[in-house]
Order: sequence, then C-alpha cells, then structure tokens
Amino acid sequence: MRVLVVEDHEVLTRTIGLGLRREGMAVDLAFDGDEALDRLSVNRYEVVVLDRDLPGTHGDEVCRRIIAEHQTSRVLMLTASGAVQDRIEGLDLGADDYMPKPFDFAELVARIRALGRRPTVLVPPVLRSGDLTLDPNRRVASRGGRRLDLSPKEFGLLECLLAAGSRPAPAEELLEKVWDEAADPFTTVVKTTMRRLRNKLGDPPIVHTVREGGYRVGEP
Repeated sequence: MRVLVVEDHEVLTRTIGLGLRREGMAVDLAFDGDEALDRLSVNRYEVVVLDRDLPGTHGDEVCRRIIAEHQTSRVLMLTASGAVQDRIEGLDLGADDYMPKPFDFAELVARIRALGRRPTVLVPPVLRSGDLTLDPNRRVASRGGRRLDLSPKEFGLLECLLAAGSRPAPAEELLEKVWDEAADPFTTVVKTTMRRLRNKLGDPPIVHTVREGGYRVGEP
C-alpha cells in the first residue's frame, strides 16, 4: 500500500512515516498543502493522511482536490481539534475518516489499513489463488497450509499480484505501489525481490512472468 502523509510538523511527519514503513507500507511525505498537491499530481496513493491546518494550500482545499481529481485515494484527516463540529466539517468535505491529535499510532495504522481495503474495485478481505492465501489485515500469507516467512516488500508484491487477479501486473506498477518515491525507477529491486518471493513460495511455480506484461499469479 502506498501512503502520502501530509503534516507541517516535521518531526511528527517523519515519525509517522518511519512507523508506517516498519508496518510494510510505502510512504511519501509532504510538509504543506502545495507540496501535497505536487506529489498527488505525479503519484497514485491508496491513502492520504492529511492534516487539516496546513500552510500553503489549506488542508480543506487539498481534501476537495483529492475528492475531485483522485477518486481512488482515501483521505484520513488529522486535526488538533477534537470537537464534534470539526469532525463533521472534515467528513462533509469528503474525508473518509477523521482522527483528532494526539492519536494512538496503532489505531492510525488500523484505520489506514481499513481505508486501504476500500478500493473502487471490490477486493475480497482474504486473497486466494489455488493453495496460496494472503490476509492483508492479519499480515499473514500461506501456501498449502504452510505459513510463509515474507519480508514487508515480498508481502507487498504478493498482495499486489493477488489483488490484480488474472491481469498481469507490470514491474512499473509494482514499483509504484510497493516502494516509495525514493526508489530508483531504473532499479532491479522488483526483479530481485520477486526472485526471493518465488523461492519462498516453492514448487510448483505460481508466479509467472508474462512477456512484455509483467507478472501474474496462477496457472502458467
């Protein structure tokens, strides 16, 4: 899952980003509304964690633009005010969820994951292909009843492949969804991580390379 965190308090922003990366998410950071809109213009995010009181373009306007222009992005709005009326205003703007600061980090992670499970195309809560299953909520994957010991990036790759169904997922798409903006677009990290994932999945092979199409899970 790729997440954009928009918050003008730099220490808090970097702390949230570090914590979310440890949870296996690809995270980009923005410190004002203008920077957030710049990142949204070039990247696709499943979830945007958005502070309401931002310098530059106000968080309310950023939220409106996301709803109007980035319909696949879910918005989790943050604010220093816990007043009910402020929460109502944030949700009326189109935000999908709302959290007052200070907040519990474990709850933030749970809410981000819940929003990430609300794509425009319905994806089942547990992903399956043959004897391979993956539960994004519990962060558990298994094959033939054997639990797989996957790194966060390997898990992210497998989740994207299973969510794609029979459609081949190009390497560029996998790089964008599983890694963040720090990833070199010319890197071989997708190929390297895919090789490790295939080794852990075992035989018979279940992840297949589609010529000029990317990767697909299922029958050859």
